[in-house]
Amino acid sequence: MSSVHKTIEIMGESEKGWSEAAQKVVEEASKTVKGIKSIWVKDQTARVKDGEIKSYRVNCSVTFEIKS
Repeated sequence: MSSVHKTIEIMGESEKGWSEAAQKVVEEASKTVKGIKSIWVKDQTARVKDGEIKSYRVNCSVTFEIKS
């Protein structure tokens, strides 16, 4: 029997680093999506102010299994 998966895109942000931003994506998605199988960090960016990085951002694809 095959399974069906769906992918959504979510952006996460952290003041500490990209890893924490990705973890926040998983935590937020887990509130409403069950069966998360993986995330793919598609892009990393940072917000800069006065010559310093103020926050780290990741754009992620979150893949989860759809139960039938």
